[in-house]
Amino acid sequence: MFVKTNPYNNDSLIKEFKGLELLNKYIKTAKNCNLNIPKVYSVTKQELVLEKIVYNYPDETQMETFAYSLAKLHELKFNSYGLEYNNYIGLSNQNNIFSNNWGEFFYKYRLLYQVQKIENKIIKEDFLIILNQEKENIIDFLNSNTDYASLVHGDLWSGNVLFSEKIYLIDPAVYFADREVDIAMTEMFGGFSNKFYETYNNILPLSSEYNNKKIIYNLYHYLNHYNLFGDSYLNECNKGLLAIENMNK
Repeated sequence: MFVKTNPYNNDSLIKEFKGLELLNKYIKTAKNCNLNIPKVYSVTKQELVLEKIVYNYPDETQMETFAYSLAKLHELKFNSYGLEYNNYIGLSNQNNIFSNNWGEFFYKYRLLYQVQKIENKIIKEDFLIILNQEKENIIDFLNSNTDYASLVHGDLWSGNVLFSEKIYLIDPAVYFADREVDIAMTEMFGGFSNKFYETYNNILPLSSEYNNKKIIYNLYHYLNHYNLFGDSYLNECNKGLLAIENMNK
């Protein structure tokens, strides 16, 4: 067994368990989706007891299977964006509602929420000015280039995918979103192999505006990392905001 403990007085492990349950439900619904969730033995606010997974470095066959299965999960279509309860992205709160307006949801509950958390008043004010100026452009752009809501892992970097005899997803920050938030996140910290992206794109092609959407989606994670870990992520936040400004010139 693997025991994950929580030193904070919050319900993050409870919400992690709910996220794992939600993923497991729709993994079983998706056709030919060979993803797995570790078995959960027990959960409280203080600890989450999981099946222990022995990690193996993935070969190209497993990477292809992962990409194919993720695409099959992302093919499932849902009526609304967001989630009915708040959860967590790493150590941060992730606020949610259900919404039919994807652009507005992402602007308000992802970008604006993180900027409003910034402690440095000057940086916060500078970022708010840019966000306010670009609000309608961001909302309209995302709505115009997103087809439907998918269930996303929400924190899909390489450390949250475990390759063993099977392929496991762990530590989710689930919600219903543009599926490309997951693909964008995979590119932040080294990404996966070329085979992963080739296979995914063959099954479920990325949108023509993916490269611009990726900037907006990953800005959320850079802002979150800045709020959590400090100035080493500030440059990426500035680059993301500048790129958003330049999209509309």
